[in-house]
Amino acid sequence: MSEKVILILADGMRPDALTTCGHPFVEKMKEMATYTLGARTVIPSITLPCHVSLFHSVDPARHGTTTNVYAPQVRPIDGIVEVLKNNKKKCAFFITWDQLRDLCRPGKLDACDFLSCYNYENVNEIITPRAIQYINEQQPDFLFLYLADTDNTGHKYGWLTPEYMKDAHDAVECVKQVYENIPDDYTIIFLADHGGHDRTHGTDSPEDMTIPLFFMGPRFEKGKVLPEGSIKDVAPTVAALLECEPAEEWEGTSRV
Repeated sequence: MSEKVILILADGMRPDALTTCGHPFVEKMKEMATYTLGARTVIPSITLPCHVSLFHSVDPARHGTTTNVYAPQVRPIDGIVEVLKNNKKKCAFFITWDQLRDLCRPGKLDACDFLSCYNYENVNEIITPRAIQYINEQQPDFLFLYLADTDNTGHKYGWLTPEYMKDAHDAVECVKQVYENIPDDYTIIFLADHGGHDRTHGTDSPEDMTIPLFFMGPRFEKGKVLPEGSIKDVAPTVAALLECEPAEEWEGTSRV
């Protein structure tokens, strides 16, 4: 039976920050999810290229976006939203970085709520309740919730600094709030786009390339640790959960 999916991404969330930030919900996620703390993102490990790979399940060399400026695809590939909309699914974005509007083609979203992460402190705590309200009122088939604060704090203060770890804790709290306040028929996928080191990211180092990846829902075995995973696995998994055929070009593996 087709399910509904909420995709939550905490920008720049390193797996070791997730497990040491002190939020007790991390252990609950590990108990109820199929997950890995050793998934890999793509090179370059930069926010927009990673997101385009997440939504289109190919490497940046294929989709063409290699910096934080979107590059229109020379040979276009349908992403998650296009595949779902071709199957008449209702899709929404709740984002705090404007460049993420380019993750799907114009006119494909049923709703897009945008708050600039540069204009609000603790923007995660503002956008999350708005996403929860929309989920409960509109029941979208797919919703993408983007949490920016960990990346912004990492660049300002450094990865794994006290300021960064506080925002890592707060991002987990946002995931907890979503989990506790939405209908039971939703599967939650939680991950990061990349990690980070010092005050930057973008290299092929393990600190930049390793990300957490959690699948929480009735189709996933509780407490199962995956030996590996890729950011490119998300799109085919979402398509499978919503009973849609993946795009032919997608390279990732469905985890359903």
